[in-house]
Amino acid sequence: MNIIVIAGSGGLGRAFVEALAARPEVRSIIATHRRDNPTVQRDHATQGQASAVGLSEKCRWHQLDATQEAQVAAFAEQCQEIDWLINAAGMLHQGEYLPEKRIAQLDPEFALENFRTNTLPTMLLARHLLPKMRHGRPAVFASISARLASIGENGIGGWYSYRASKAALNQVIRTLSIECRRTHPQLSLAALHPGTTDTALSKPFQRNVPDGQLFTPEYSVASMLKVLDRLTPETSGRFWSFDGTELPW
Repeated sequence: MNIIVIAGSGGLGRAFVEALAARPEVRSIIATHRRDNPTVQRDHATQGQASAVGLSEKCRWHQLDATQEAQVAAFAEQCQEIDWLINAAGMLHQGEYLPEKRIAQLDPEFALENFRTNTLPTMLLARHLLPKMRHGRPAVFASISARLASIGENGIGGWYSYRASKAALNQVIRTLSIECRRTHPQLSLAALHPGTTDTALSKPFQRNVPDGQLFTPEYSVASMLKVLDRLTPETSGRFWSFDGTELPW
């Protein structure tokens, strides 16, 4: 298997790279990073393991800003046949900006940045990399979403920009699955809720997480990989929780 992990240097991305590199059926991984090259960094979560992230012989790193179409197009030209693509790019807060509790707190530029980071990469990656997934065997295209994207489960409100941008991501996945029934009949697409995970994205909000509900990236990724392993074209275009339950749109 040949796998691409977008945002492979983030908390979930790193865990995906390590878990997939340990699978004997995985031949190669291309993992992307926006800034520092992870091959020269050691993450505290990997201390004591056989290798730090990025040191696997199977993994090659590529600098990529997945919100920039020219970069995505150039990246796609360098890729060969792809079996799995996992997009772990996303944002929840930025600098002084946190999710809105009330609509009066809306900042238009922050809202647009949410859509640019949480929604646009899935569209650009699909546009330029789906042609690399057109082959005669099963393939997977998955993006990290969030349970907060569920309109049906929204009973508490707030977090306007994040909810809306992740809900838009879900719509992209659903719409792509309809198009791909014809163009990529063996491709399975999925939006994935990883659970509340101990990463930089959730750090400002972890004090509010109930005991036992803050997961390590390794646990979250192991759970999501079980979901991805079970995907079929018949279940393509759905919204899944890390625990295998299907979530309402």
